[in-house]
Amino acid sequence: MANQTVTGKPAASKASKTLKSKSTAKASKSAAGSALSQSKTPKKETSTAAAKSASKTLKDGRTSKASKSAAGSALSQKGKRK
Repeated sequence: MANQTVTGKPAASKASKTLKSKSTAKASKSAAGSALSQSKTPKKETSTAAAKSASKTLKDGRTSKASKSAAGSALSQKGKRK
């Protein structure tokens, strides 16, 4: 079954903020981009590479709350393993 989750408005706003920031790490921007691209498309899933970036972002203690919110949203939209 396909993913039916979409990124909510608060998480999409934080993902946008993360992408606009000049000091944000590459992994955070990857996760934010994935979350933002899924704001209105419930059948789209987070890729393995973006999920790894999101995981890295969540584990990093220096990451902002906005980046962690976007990463969490992206990670929650990862498809199930077969």
